[in-house]
Amino acid sequence: MTKTPLLLVPGLLCSPRLFAPQLAALSDAAEIVVPDWRQAPLSIFDSWEQTARWVIDQMPSDEFALAGLSLGGMIAVEIMQIAAERVTKLALLDTGMRAQNATEQAIRRARIRLADEGRFELVLGLQMSRFIPAYRLPDKALVDEVMAMCTETGVEIYKRQEELAARRVDRRPDLPKIACPTIVVCGRDDSATPLFLSEEIAAAIKESELVVIEQCGHLITMEKPDETNAILRRWLAAPVVAP
Repeated sequence: MTKTPLLLVPGLLCSPRLFAPQLAALSDAAEIVVPDWRQAPLSIFDSWEQTARWVIDQMPSDEFALAGLSLGGMIAVEIMQIAAERVTKLALLDTGMRAQNATEQAIRRARIRLADEGRFELVLGLQMSRFIPAYRLPDKALVDEVMAMCTETGVEIYKRQEELAARRVDRRPDLPKIACPTIVVCGRDDSATPLFLSEEIAAAIKESELVVIEQCGHLITMEKPDETNAILRRWLAAPVVAP
């Protein structure tokens, strides 16, 4: 069976651990590449285009399926601005396309200041409340794995990514231009990028499909790996119809 080249883009504070369950479960169907932010120069985060181009450069194949979670989903849409002809299908996971308002920018920069002051552990604690629903916090294995992922990504990458997110542009006007088969997936209880953001993405992309994972928060790939893997497997198997 021919495997689909698949580029999985991690989000803010996320290492390749974010997609470890997908690497294990989907390797029979896909040749998977997961960029590791720790291998990139910090300067890629100076602009959205630089970030997107570095991610594209990690993908050896000319054409590929593309999926990104959270900040990774935003980067995936940036990739669609500069290399849409290479993307055969698109999956946007727990993400949003709006610009940040002044209040949201201030919150992000306050977290950056905490990190600058040596209070990165406090920042990680704040992020846990956004990444994992309260009812899953007793799941020690899940919390430990997410914390390990965020810790290994590290403070310097975090600060650059947080500032990048603070100054993102509104990509909603560009969504109707996306012509490849697209799915939009979101955890019902995602507090970092709430469901309504996925709903408006799906409404803007012609013939896209919205899939909601119940009893799940922001990190669907880690929190509900079996359901997420089934969704992505179905997406990978769907034929690509030429426009």
